[in-house]
Amino acid sequence: MLSLIKIEWLKIKKYPAFWWMLGIVTLTYPGTNAMFYYGYIESTTGKEVANNVAKMLLGNPFAFPETWHTVAFVSSLFIIIPSILVIMLVTNEYNYKTHRQNIIDGWSRNQFVSSKLSDVLIISLVCTFMYIIVSAGYGIYADPDSLNRWAEQLQYIPLFLIQTFAQLSVAFLMGFLIKKAFIALGVFLFYDLILEKIAVAFLRFKAHDIGRFLPLEISNRILPWPSFTNHFGKGAKDWYEQSVAAIPIFLILTIIFTSAIWAFCYWLHKRRDL
Repeated sequence: MLSLIKIEWLKIKKYPAFWWMLGIVTLTYPGTNAMFYYGYIESTTGKEVANNVAKMLLGNPFAFPETWHTVAFVSSLFIIIPSILVIMLVTNEYNYKTHRQNIIDGWSRNQFVSSKLSDVLIISLVCTFMYIIVSAGYGIYADPDSLNRWAEQLQYIPLFLIQTFAQLSVAFLMGFLIKKAFIALGVFLFYDLILEKIAVAFLRFKAHDIGRFLPLEISNRILPWPSFTNHFGKGAKDWYEQSVAAIPIFLILTIIFTSAIWAFCYWLHKRRDL
């Protein structure tokens, strides 16, 4: 596996789009969370009654330990950016015929898929590393007095990693099946940003929330909305508690579904014409 990773690195290190996308990812997480954080500061700072009520309801979602949950949720909204990178990396193999050259050079078909799996895993780890830095940074900055609670809710770190890897695996599958970068990107963006969201919202009320079993929604459910949302609206607290209680179920479903994606990719690549 280490040799496969080294070869993959040789492929992508001179690929400008890789560095551009990686740079965008490293800026997106702190940037988007900053918008939410300063929105929180603006709504809770001041002596007006509304400010005091907002502070009472929201608490401090960026202080320890809530920062692990809040930043994970906010950052997960922008998984589309590393997804684009994954699609570009896999479709480039077909555009430049390097998938054939690897086989000619002695790789097995399984090794090719394993090399792509390592790409997805490494990108997921980079995203998770950025998430940890941003979460810890906001936790220290937002409320230094909460530092003694930094180790609470650390379960959101592996949950964020698993969700990221699962959703990037769906992006990989799109690129792997379609092979054409712009078509695969278009299909994935349409499905992620429009089609699945409409389906989830519609099925929530019309079909007993069966939309929770759609490909991206399964892993979305392992990072529910932050805890401060349980103060808004009738039944919000019950809804939040049910969402948290359902995390283990959707975690298992996410692992099963993601494993099925990669098993299918290994199976298909063995039978595909190169």
